Amino acid sequence: MKALLHTRWQALNARDQRVLSVLFSVLALSAFVAVAILPALNTLQDSAQRRQHIAQQHTHMLALQAQANALQNRTPLSREEALRQLQSITPSARMPLQIQGNRVLVQLKAVPAGELAQWLAQARQQAQSLPLEAHLTRNTTLTSVVWDGNLVLSLPSKNNP
Repeated sequence: MKALLHTRWQALNARDQRVLSVLFSVLALSAFVAVAILPALNTLQDSAQRRQHIAQQHTHMLALQAQANALQNRTPLSREEALRQLQSITPSARMPLQIQGNRVLVQLKAVPAGELAQWLAQARQQAQSLPLEAHLTRNTTLTSVVWDGNLVLSLPSKNNP
C-alpha cells in the first residue's frame, strides 16, 4: 500500500504535489484544532457562567447557614407564649385556630398561596411551631391560587420556661 501511494505520488507533477501537500496540511491543522483547541476554548467560555452559578449557590448556602444558626440560637418559647405569638400573627377570619394540647388545628378558608407561605414562615420563626399534618385543597380563581383545608401545628412543650 505504501509503495502504491509512493508510486502515485511520483506520477503527479510538481504543481499537483504542492496542492495536495497544502491540502493535507490544512486538513491536519483543522483536525488538530478540532481535537485540541476547540474543546479548551469551549471550556474557557463556559467557565464564567459556571463561576457565576457557583457564586450564586455559595451565597444561597451562606444564607441557609445563617438561617439555621439563627434557628439554633433562639431562645425557646413556652407553650403559652408560642400560642400568643401564633394567635397574634393569624388572621382569624380565614384561619381559625383550635387548640388541642400541644397541637393547634388551623382551618384554612380560601387563603391565598403567598399569604399561607408567609404565615407558615412566621409561625415557624415567631411562634416556634412546626406543621405536623396538612390536608389541603388547591383552588384556582381568576386572579390567584387559594388553599382550603386543615393544618396541624405543634407547639413547644409545656416544660419550656
